[in-house]
Amino acid sequence: MPISASEIRNMFFNFFKDKQHTIVPSAPMVVKNDPTLLFTNAGMNQFKDWFLGNTPAAYTRVADSQKCLRVSGKHNDLEEVGHDTYHHTMFEMLGNWSFGDYFKKEAIGWAWELLTEVYKIDKERLYVTVFEGCREDALEADSEAMAYWKTHLPETRILLGARKDNFWEMGATGPCGPCSEIHIDLRSAAERKKTDGATLVNTGHPQVVEIWNLVFIQFNRKADGSLELLPKKHVDTGMGFERLCMALQGKQSNYDTDVFQPLLSKIAELCGQQYGENEKSDVAMRVVADHVRAVCFSIADGQLPSNVKAGYVIRRILRRAVRYGYTFLNFNEPFIYRIVPTLVTQMGAAFPELKAQQALIEKVIFEEESTFLRTLEKGIQLLDSIMHKSTNTKEISGAEAFQLYDTFGFPIDLTELIAREKGFSVNLNDFEKELEAQKNRSRNAAAKEESDWVDIRPVTEVIFTGYDTTTDEAHIARYRKVKEKNKEWIHVVLDRTPFYAESGGQTGDEGTLSSPDNKEIVNIINTIKENNLIIHIVDKLPEHLQATFTACVNVEKRMATACNHTATHLMHYALRKVLGTHVEQKGSLVNAAYLRFDFSHFQKVSEEELAQVERLVNILIRQNIPLCEMRHIPVAEAQKMGAMALFGEKYGNEVRVIRFGESVELCGGTHVTATGNIGFFKIISESSTAAGIRRIEAVTAANAEKAVNNYLSLMKMVQNLFSNSPNLLQAIKKTLDENTALAQQVEHFIRDKVMQLKERLQNEIQEINGIKVVRVQVNIPVDALKTLATQMRLEHRDILFAGGTLHGEKPTLVIALGDTLTAQGLNASTLIKEAAKEMGGSGGGQAFIATAGGKEPSLIDKAIDKAIELTVKK
Repeated sequence: MPISASEIRNMFFNFFKDKQHTIVPSAPMVVKNDPTLLFTNAGMNQFKDWFLGNTPAAYTRVADSQKCLRVSGKHNDLEEVGHDTYHHTMFEMLGNWSFGDYFKKEAIGWAWELLTEVYKIDKERLYVTVFEGCREDALEADSEAMAYWKTHLPETRILLGARKDNFWEMGATGPCGPCSEIHIDLRSAAERKKTDGATLVNTGHPQVVEIWNLVFIQFNRKADGSLELLPKKHVDTGMGFERLCMALQGKQSNYDTDVFQPLLSKIAELCGQQYGENEKSDVAMRVVADHVRAVCFSIADGQLPSNVKAGYVIRRILRRAVRYGYTFLNFNEPFIYRIVPTLVTQMGAAFPELKAQQALIEKVIFEEESTFLRTLEKGIQLLDSIMHKSTNTKEISGAEAFQLYDTFGFPIDLTELIAREKGFSVNLNDFEKELEAQKNRSRNAAAKEESDWVDIRPVTEVIFTGYDTTTDEAHIARYRKVKEKNKEWIHVVLDRTPFYAESGGQTGDEGTLSSPDNKEIVNIINTIKENNLIIHIVDKLPEHLQATFTACVNVEKRMATACNHTATHLMHYALRKVLGTHVEQKGSLVNAAYLRFDFSHFQKVSEEELAQVERLVNILIRQNIPLCEMRHIPVAEAQKMGAMALFGEKYGNEVRVIRFGESVELCGGTHVTATGNIGFFKIISESSTAAGIRRIEAVTAANAEKAVNNYLSLMKMVQNLFSNSPNLLQAIKKTLDENTALAQQVEHFIRDKVMQLKERLQNEIQEINGIKVVRVQVNIPVDALKTLATQMRLEHRDILFAGGTLHGEKPTLVIALGDTLTAQGLNASTLIKEAAKEMGGSGGGQAFIATAGGKEPSLIDKAIDKAIELTVKK
């Protein structure tokens, strides 16, 4: 029986445990506090601040299995997924690291030992690559790595590689170094005899693939492109878990391993097709199997589908899976959520967050699928409309295809497929131009230039003093210039700081940095955290960089933010008391103005429940419960205390615990010293943000007082409108009833007027070039005019109705066409766009009826005439 994926993972951990490595858990796949990344795309991401020297390494030797996601930017595997045997969006990266400890000799020796002696891989199937050097960087070949590899395998299977494949870089700047890739040849003996595997390395052959990359980090890439040696050398290795399973289980595809087979079997069961019988459906099943993993792990780690940033990426992945299921597997109803239990059964033991969030994951995916399937239907209707009006050219323009892609999530191949079935073609050249233009817009919007850090004084770790003080003496440790959207800022790092950096949902502090004599005061406009480094954003650089400065936080804003943060904890506690313990925090925003809190709950919170929550929070405020803060508490001890963790956050071995009575949470934010400081708490709104996720916005202290006073002022104005009636509710109800009765009378009047107008127009129909034409200008509501137009077109199949109304502030044009005219290719939406220009307006609608608003009431006649001219011209 072949070795299982679970056994393979455990053997890796045990091997490196024996080599004195600390086994650490995977970081969340969704990245926090790193503006350069949306998702973890490599095993080293969680150790980035150790490599950069921003934080001392907690261990010198580490190993783990990291959840990774690659769909955008430098590492974009999305379009390959499903079509080949080894690309994935979400994958596990097995890795071992050395932080200033061992280097090339041990890394190479242990990699060879694990692969050939522990996993028993045939040595004759392995090839390695070594950096060949680079003239541009004045780097020679990695002779050190070459020498170590020669002790393990013949030189004929040690290949030289260029910078593209064998020099690893974190980004445009930062730690980097040469690397050695280990490739495996999984072809049959006959194929191997026929073609030397060495000639297939790094050529994209599906059976000759890289399984492990050993990176030797010894340089730092500066902003000017030059390299400098790092004071300490590090090792960063990454081995694709799915590819390793393929090799050890004797398979020719990652999808044939037990990592994917349970998922593929479930998909086959749901769609009633067998995997392996049809190439198109096989690709679709692989896409779904891959994407369900990516989406589930992302939701479990705190990222819900949305229309922005990381949420948009997850929505795009999920919709791609839905599209493939819809197009090739005949799924017309939500189905991906039904695969989730299989994934949880398969991977829940290794990644318990999947099991913990299973109900939420299923609910979110079901709602997303349902919404997108409705969107797909609308897109198909639009495509039908586009083809209907393009019957002469039999071509869908690039702009129209891009609209389908961008607005409705139609991949270009789906548009092509539907078009081809109807005898149409798609202008792919123009589509590519539209796509490239969009990419350029995105790149320009995200463009950011950063200079190298300029070090003023050496600092091992920035000391944060903001829990104890809002003013501190500090020195500038380093600075850099940042240019973004034509503005230039200075990023400053201090050796110690009371400024809280934006993280955990709380916004960063503002304040000042002043010289001893106060002659020079620099405004700190925000404080952010990047790779665990506290960065102060200032509008100018102090003149005397070596001076001792006073860092002073804006106390008023800090206090208002602290009130809101503590209130968030109290509300979380109250929600669990009122709604139940299923409530979990799913995100938050805390600033000086208000607080926003997202939480799991599968229905709208009633007004009565909101009132109970508000009442309980204000009771806790009046009790003036003192803050109990515990720093550097072991995680296990904090969990025993019942401390609640923030959704999707990664915590170190030691944490900070914030307790207010029975409310106990892990939290790094700032808080009031006692709940009484909050003063008052008021809920402003409750809404839904996603399936199974509710959002409450609230205010505290002075802002809560202001909200209540605004409400009371509004009530006073309403009372004045009703002559200070002693029974205000009864007075309002009476007015509403009277208004309803009057509205009904007006509706009857307009309906009668429309009927009279219709009878008159029946006698005024003109025939021009074989088309019945009705021209009318009236002063009735737009809806009434549309009703009239609809009635006329239903009674006359060959009619053009061109009507205008001046009801309201702006002119409105309505065009309706009978079915005979639309069948001949006439389109009301197209006609109205041209006609509306006559009155300085625009509009649209459907092929048989459309409306447009204008800016010039006096030109409504010209617009009506233009509509007639465009329709009846021969």
